[in-house]
Amino acid sequence: MVKLRDLDVANVRRQFPALARATDGRPVVFADAPGGTQTPERVIEAMAAYLREHNANTGGAFATSRETDEIIAEGRSAAADLLGGIPDECVFGQNMTTLAFALSRSVAATLSPGDEVVVTQLDHDANIAPWLAIGAEAGATVRWVDLREADCTLDMNSLSAVLSPRARVVAFTLASNAVGSVTAAHEVVALVRERSPRAMIVADAVQFAPHRLIDVRALGVDVLFFSPYKFFGPHLGIMWGRKPLLESLPAYRVRPQYDRSPERWETGTLSHEAIAGFVATVEYVADLGRGAGGAGATVSDRRGALIQGMDAVQGHERVLIRRFLGRLADVPGIRLWGIADPLRAHQRTPTFAIRLQGCSPRATTEALGRRGIFAWDGNYFALAVMERLGLEATGGAVRVGFCHYNTIQEVDRVVDELAELSQAGAGPMGPG
Repeated sequence: MVKLRDLDVANVRRQFPALARATDGRPVVFADAPGGTQTPERVIEAMAAYLREHNANTGGAFATSRETDEIIAEGRSAAADLLGGIPDECVFGQNMTTLAFALSRSVAATLSPGDEVVVTQLDHDANIAPWLAIGAEAGATVRWVDLREADCTLDMNSLSAVLSPRARVVAFTLASNAVGSVTAAHEVVALVRERSPRAMIVADAVQFAPHRLIDVRALGVDVLFFSPYKFFGPHLGIMWGRKPLLESLPAYRVRPQYDRSPERWETGTLSHEAIAGFVATVEYVADLGRGAGGAGATVSDRRGALIQGMDAVQGHERVLIRRFLGRLADVPGIRLWGIADPLRAHQRTPTFAIRLQGCSPRATTEALGRRGIFAWDGNYFALAVMERLGLEATGGAVRVGFCHYNTIQEVDRVVDELAELSQAGAGPMGPG
């Protein structure tokens, strides 16, 4: 097995001002990363610097407008380096959900009754609802891919059974935002290309991007979404798409907008300060690979630095995953949904869905919050997952999620607090 690079977590943490927050004199543990990560100081400063020094709209004949054009170009270049694509394939938007609905509306214009759309039970609703909507609008049939309840992974047999030559869209997630499962994406793509050669393959990488390197060419998908605010950056959405596809689909736009990709997909004025922050975010991760974060490498090109930086991130997070799973197994009264074997850490992200016996998810997260542990409860918009697991009607689950700036000590503290709450009953509870 290849040894993953070490990460200097202490140096990483010094770059995130939010991590200094305390509750009642105790440091806060941000175990809410799947809902949105914290941001390094350089990202905050880049956004402020844009608003102080460069704030203007695009396409003007004066300095600040030209500077804004340059920042957008830098943003596309940074996105291309991060994803392994080219700048003209990278579209900016408000968030993944907005971009997905824009794409689905365009795809709807190309569908006919009898066509099929394939979605999965493992996905966030942002990669389900847009495709359900166009199925209804165009008279296309929606096919559902099941998940394997035993470990909450995508059921490949179910995928094989629903694929047909009539499929025009196959949408799936690279990693679950609810249970942390990492999908065998190469197997999915190969199967779709074999069974449904005319299908557009759409990947949700929102929960994958903070934990693993993305390579759109190696994946073989047609469209990929991710959200920088889940990747240590600002609130922003990015859609990558194969350029011939972006050029061929009808795009809904105002008439003065450029009819070229990627601009033809961008409606209205972009968040220029967020794009400036995104560039700083990519540079932050690249610096982990250049050695500034302890990855121990000197790399001249940004893509190479990103590869090594994410290698270091993944190595540290596997330690966190094994620690959490190993310790949680010894705590009575807690159930975990998803991959529970520490030896399968490479098949999941550090995102965990749990419930305390007799404790509602909301009451559990409220109790954790009083103890300085910030975690989520509910369905986190993974409605299909919670319905499939029979959890939606009783409040969903508690989601504990870590990322590379979390420490072993924080994992231990979360498990210790959960164990204490489980033993004590966590106070007044709703149905569990």
